[in-house]
Amino acid sequence: MPKQVKAVETEKITVNLGYVDLGRIDLLVGEGFYTNRTDFIRAAIRAQLGTHTADVGTLIERRTLDIGLRDFNRDDLEKVRTAGELLHIKVVGLARLAPDISVDLALATIGSITVLGALQASPEVKIALKDRIS
Repeated sequence: MPKQVKAVETEKITVNLGYVDLGRIDLLVGEGFYTNRTDFIRAAIRAQLGTHTADVGTLIERRTLDIGLRDFNRDDLEKVRTAGELLHIKVVGLARLAPDISVDLALATIGSITVLGALQASPEVKIALKDRIS
């Protein structure tokens, strides 16, 4: 089965801020508290997530979610198919389906995909599994 490893990639998001908040961030950046706006926003997000560490841990345990980066390759899915099983992928972070996974193999082996973060897969596989992705 796939190994869990720490994700090193990032996902780009867009954040809309009011002018006053943005000005306050720029003031802190200008005074050297942060290197740039992104540095401030990352620090703020990490601080907020830190206040919910126990809650997130409880939710992950309750939902039996994997955390971090989960890679699934063709061999992994072939083993699942041989065993006559279905994967129910649940990830907080990044789930990646290798580019060599065919639509037929994905349909035969993946029962559901729940990703709180990002899913990387070929466009064809994503389309084929669209009703199994939440």
